[in-house]
Parts: sequence; structure tokens; C-alpha cells
Amino acid sequence: MSGDISPLVTCFQPEHLEDPVLVMVCGGWVDAAGSANACRERLRAPGTGRLIARFDADRLLDHRARRPTVHLVDGVSRRLEWPAIELHLVETDGDRDILLLDGPEPDHEWRGFAASVVDLCHRLGVDLVVGLGAYPAAVPHTRPTRLSCTAGSSDLTRELDFVTATLEVPAGIQAVIEVEAARSGIRAVGIWAQVPHYLSTSSYPPASLALLEAFTSLTDCAVDVGPLSEKALATRARLDDLVIRNPDHVTMLEQLEVAYDDLHDLGSRLPSGEDLAAELERYLRNRDD
Repeated sequence: MSGDISPLVTCFQPEHLEDPVLVMVCGGWVDAAGSANACRERLRAPGTGRLIARFDADRLLDHRARRPTVHLVDGVSRRLEWPAIELHLVETDGDRDILLLDGPEPDHEWRGFAASVVDLCHRLGVDLVVGLGAYPAAVPHTRPTRLSCTAGSSDLTRELDFVTATLEVPAGIQAVIEVEAARSGIRAVGIWAQVPHYLSTSSYPPASLALLEAFTSLTDCAVDVGPLSEKALATRARLDDLVIRNPDHVTMLEQLEVAYDDLHDLGSRLPSGEDLAAELERYLRNRDD
């Protein structure tokens, strides 16, 4: 790498990267049912990946809110484990490399952090940035997971068969990076899974599977989904069993199915910006409570 490097990042010389794509999963923002985090865990399987860059967590994070973990053995402090924001090269069997931006959402210096990430993208030859997330919506678990998208350009949204809307909502760091990447000429998109609102605080593998499949389709990257397919089927069977025991739940589910099917059959009747904003605001209020 040539030229000045941001003081916010320490780079480790990578080998030649093959048409790399950057995927972002920053913890601490909207991620209903931990769906995007499950994708991160799948990409960062133990023993895989290689560190490409590390960001200055002392400048970016508030350690009173994100405290390090001390490991005690028989009362002796053996080591401290600090929260980290890192860029890893994900090991895959495909022809295209995947870079994973991994770690908590920064507490400070968002503009500088986003600029550092975009600068790394240019230095490493990244031409596509993809953010993953999930939010609760009035959808049933008995139907395929519907995906929404954000993008840095209208041309890119037309390439994606996802729900789009016009609305104003609070932004996470992934949205900031998405905007800055697009401004610098790098294609950028956010993929969001709609999680059944009654499952937003529990694990929901179907949403994680949908995110990884969409990422694979968009980027032509080879991603091993591992046991997610089996977990998604098992989750559906378990939920079906729970719902059928309660008539009120059956009624609610039938109503959600009708609304979902009507929306699917009449492709022009997508959720309005007000609908999506309301769902997100309710989710954020519940998080604050």
C-alpha cells in the first residue's frame, strides 16, 4: 500500500486480493433476532480468516460502555480481552475474496472512521460494499423472508429485487459508510431482512439464511451457509407447533399471511415509507426500554 494511512487504522500487508467485496456487520445497531450477527459468525468460523487491518478502538469506542473482559484464573488476572474493530479476509472456495468489517459500532469519530474504511476499500481494490442488517416487520414466519435494501445509487436499487421506500430514519455507521463509499465511486448496498415482529428478540435462522443467500446472489461470492438451512427448517417446525396450541396466535398468523400474500401478489403495493419507519421506531423504542 502506498500513500498516507489514516491514524485510525493499522494495516497489515495483504497478499494479492481477487476482486474483493467488503461486507459490513457492525454490532450495536438494528439487528432484529441477531440475524446479521449470525451471518458474521458464519463468515468468521473459528480458525478461519486473516487479519488485514485493525482500527484504533481507544479512539473509536467508549470503554465505559464497551468494557474489556478480564480473564481470572484462581483469582489471578491472566489477561484482558479488549473490544476490537477489525477487517478480516474471509477464507472461501470461490474466485472472489470477501473482506469482513467486524466489531462494535464506533462511539466516536464516525466521519473519520467511515473515511478510513472507504480509503481501505480503494487501496485494496474493493468495488462493492455490502451491509447486512435486520428489522422487525408485520410478516409471518410461514412465508419466505422478505428483504429490503438501501443503496448508494438508484441504478443499483433497480438491479435488486428487494423492497425499497422513501423515508427518514436514524442512521447507523453502516449507512454512513454506504453513503461515503458511493460518493467516492464505490458501489454500496445495504440488505435488510424483515423478521416477524413477534420473534425480533429471539434467534431466527431463516432471516440469516436469506441474508447470506442474497449476499451470494449479489456478489457471486462463495459462502458456505453451513447448518443454517437445517436450523431454518427446525425453527419453522418449532414455531408451527407453538402457534397451533393457541387459537389467538393462529388468528394473528392467518391475518399476517393474508397481508403478506396480498402484498406479494400485487407487486406494486409495497410497504410505504411511513409503515417501514413506524416499524423501525417501535423497535428502537423497545430497545431503549
